[in-house]
Amino acid sequence: MISNSLKLLLTVLLTTAIHHGVGAVPARGQEGVSEALLSNGMRVILQENHRAPIVSFQVWYRAGSRNEQWGKTGLAHLFEHLMFKGTETVSGSEFSRRIQENGAEFNAFTSSDYAAYFENLGSDRLQVAIDLEADRMRNLKLSPEDFQTEKMVVMEERRMRTEDNPQAYLLEQLDATAYQNQPYRWPPVGWFDDLARLTVEDASAFYRTFYNPANAFIVVVGDATMEDLLPRLEKSFGVIPGGAVPERFRFADPPQVGMRRIEVERPAQLAAVIMAYHVPNVRSPDAYVLEVISSVLGAAKSSRLYERLIADGKLAVEADADYSLLSFDPGLFYISATVMPGKTAGDVEEAVTAELERLKNEPVSDEELEKAKNQLEAMFVFHRDSLFYQGMMLAQYEIAVGWKEIAGYVPSIRKVTAEDIRRVARLYFTPRNLTVGTIVPVAGEGGAPPPASSPIIEKTVRLKNEGAVTTGVPCPGGPTGSAGSGEQEGRRL
Repeated sequence: MISNSLKLLLTVLLTTAIHHGVGAVPARGQEGVSEALLSNGMRVILQENHRAPIVSFQVWYRAGSRNEQWGKTGLAHLFEHLMFKGTETVSGSEFSRRIQENGAEFNAFTSSDYAAYFENLGSDRLQVAIDLEADRMRNLKLSPEDFQTEKMVVMEERRMRTEDNPQAYLLEQLDATAYQNQPYRWPPVGWFDDLARLTVEDASAFYRTFYNPANAFIVVVGDATMEDLLPRLEKSFGVIPGGAVPERFRFADPPQVGMRRIEVERPAQLAAVIMAYHVPNVRSPDAYVLEVISSVLGAAKSSRLYERLIADGKLAVEADADYSLLSFDPGLFYISATVMPGKTAGDVEEAVTAELERLKNEPVSDEELEKAKNQLEAMFVFHRDSLFYQGMMLAQYEIAVGWKEIAGYVPSIRKVTAEDIRRVARLYFTPRNLTVGTIVPVAGEGGAPPPASSPIIEKTVRLKNEGAVTTGVPCPGGPTGSAGSGEQEGRRL
């Protein structure tokens, strides 16, 4: 689910840092985090961790599906595939061979807000990742043949993972209904007709616009020092022309003025319902209150949704609350459930609404509030052993609001009061701010089985090392629960 994936990603302890120019020795932040700028303006963020001779090397581009043009959706994800097709000097197969013969693991993923590429490897082999990533940032080879092949792969991916998955299809249609002005209304995998009309010229233009040092940054976590790292990055990345910073708009829908509903008729075994409310992101203090609410409603078998819908009510076979703190633009707070046989989506919606009214009118007990906060803080701390996720959280914060804001996560969670929860619930969980989507099962061949977890699908699509394509599903941090999810979050240290 989106919220759990996010929470699982909260793996970096409180940090501070200062800026440094090329050649300077950066001062270390409180927890070993420092940053520097290459001569072309490209930012480098390093978190030192010398417990083992390994490192996660990550290159992040502000080039997600929100950066696409209307009518060319899916281009950001398709381009991620093309980044593995090779350069003038290193073929796609050679790229994989070099990584694997050095004992490394690699992957990539595209979301609404970004595209990221990473290698997890021994610190003594770091130069391999540096050279390969710098090469494809500057010298990617885009052939018409490779473009057509990968376009067909992405179209088939969409067919398998969205068209043939009732829950994923419902979420996609709900987003398209809830968002009116924001580019979050289209999925990272793209609309089918848009994918069909994309051209290699579109891909070339996307590369020139977004894949340059002005629109990217490097995150390194593990056994490295800035004194050693910076000259190496300057030699490989610093020589790449900086390029122009693409226009970066922040989008927000106007206030919703009435409830919206959508029904999706699909071959499915069970009905499902998703309720979504417009909410702010991390730039608002209310975001941390929403984090706590998501834990109160949907965290494990002691949550309110589990007790109301599953354990006591026998209304659903699964239920969840999902919230993405680190979206670049304001997003949605999702409540989802797969309906128990013999019950209706209306039964579930009525029960969920009752729980939200309870949040508005009855203060959460001290014990329940403390439990929710402890769960969030525990995930923040206990998953810090993953170098990959430490880097991912640094990068997601950097894109959404700036990585130094990580320091405010636990204090902001701890500040949330029962009255804050009542106020925020009353402000956002209103009928006029609600979009409801339901699956109406119809006769047909097959129909995807009920999900093992939430039907909320992380808006992140990934390219597996083996060449198969996968969409991130509920696992991190989950992202989106998942930062990936399970195996699909990317192979990580």
